[in-house]
Amino acid sequence: MNGDEPIYRLGLGPDFAKLQPELQEYFSLVPGSGRYGVGEGVFDVVGCRQAWLRPLLRLATGEQAFFPEYGDGIRFRIENHAHLDPFGRPSLTARRDIFFPRTTRIFHDTTSLDTSAGAPRLVDYVGRYRRLVTDLNLSVTPGGRLRGISEASRLFLGPLRIPLPAALDAKAYAEQWWDADEGRHRIQVKVIQPQIGLVLVYAGRFDYRLEPYPAGASGPGRLPARVRPDRWERRV
Repeated sequence: MNGDEPIYRLGLGPDFAKLQPELQEYFSLVPGSGRYGVGEGVFDVVGCRQAWLRPLLRLATGEQAFFPEYGDGIRFRIENHAHLDPFGRPSLTARRDIFFPRTTRIFHDTTSLDTSAGAPRLVDYVGRYRRLVTDLNLSVTPGGRLRGISEASRLFLGPLRIPLPAALDAKAYAEQWWDADEGRHRIQVKVIQPQIGLVLVYAGRFDYRLEPYPAGASGPGRLPARVRPDRWERRV
């Protein structure tokens, strides 16, 4: 696999060049570059709007993927790290810290380049145990925004690989773009389950910068301890 190119460029192919220049820069981290990305901003809205669903989401907070809180004007921080995962796949791991008034929630995932079926595709492993994986369907809008839909989710429970049927699967619909008027990045994500409706939403704006790794800590396979999952998953 090619670790010298950004995985989103490989996933999008020629359409990568149609992204806004600021988005091309955002998604251009590669393993071993010596730098990682840091975004800091505010979610205009974030969390679960449906009060009746929040007790169920509270049961899943240990996974660090879903959470029961809901609020507006909530600060957040994101770190993006390009690396090779333990199986040699070019990957991008992101950690998001969401600073609710009474607690801080963490949501993290690893997007990896998979070529096991021939053509390159991006798969996203969600949560601290990486037990949920989805395929990412990416596209570029006429205005250069990135759109992504998570599809065909699978659960890994011990040795079991459990594809979720369409009636139960929750899909994430994401869009990210550069707001030239504000001079900031913007993002909006909705997670929708067919039987329940809107499970999770977040939308906001943020500033983004690149930071250097400490000396000797930037090898292609290196990942800071604070963003490592509790387990890795090779299966797709």
